[in-house]
Amino acid sequence: MAQIETELQLLKVEVINMWSLVDSQLSKARLAFLNFDKDLAREVVLKEKRVNGSELKIDRDCENIFALFCPVAIDLRFLLAVLKINSNLERIGDIAEGIAKYIIDAEVHFTREMLDATRILPMYEESVNMLQATQTAFETEDTILARSVFKKDDFLDNVNKSSNKVLEKHLEEHPEDTAQALWIISIIRKLERVGDQSKNIAEEIIFYLEAKVLKHKGKHA
Repeated sequence: MAQIETELQLLKVEVINMWSLVDSQLSKARLAFLNFDKDLAREVVLKEKRVNGSELKIDRDCENIFALFCPVAIDLRFLLAVLKINSNLERIGDIAEGIAKYIIDAEVHFTREMLDATRILPMYEESVNMLQATQTAFETEDTILARSVFKKDDFLDNVNKSSNKVLEKHLEEHPEDTAQALWIISIIRKLERVGDQSKNIAEEIIFYLEAKVLKHKGKHA
């Protein structure tokens, strides 16, 4: 096996480990949100340093491979995709940390009525599913699975778009929930961004495998 192939395989393992770490962060923030578990939320915040460290190491390893091997064709596409995927994963890690900080700062548990009305719980579950789908697509080199992420994002967008009216109606009947509503709307906005980051990752997987650039197109292939 050529040295560059060995280095690329090691890099892929690093990226998958980073993916698993970010998935764990997002999932733990979800559990902290569901159970109003401030201790678990603090754990997410503390582990964000590991996400940042992983991002920096992957960036350095990519730079070293560029410098040592001058990759071309699919190897070059792989490295370019990894650099962008790495950045998107780090941003999702930041989002998980942000959600965890909301849980730490919130004073009371979110009411079930508000959670049901906003559909934030299925939105959160779908955002985790999207991230996990991109990881599987990357590991198995499955562009069909990568494309399925685009459709999943429609649900997140719909929840986000409807959230203002839903909360406005809820607060007319329950003005005492104003503080909770602000936390909820902030988390919904963050989850919508998780969907955007996952779509970006899916685009990079397809670019790497099929040499197609989907960004800035009106419709996905």
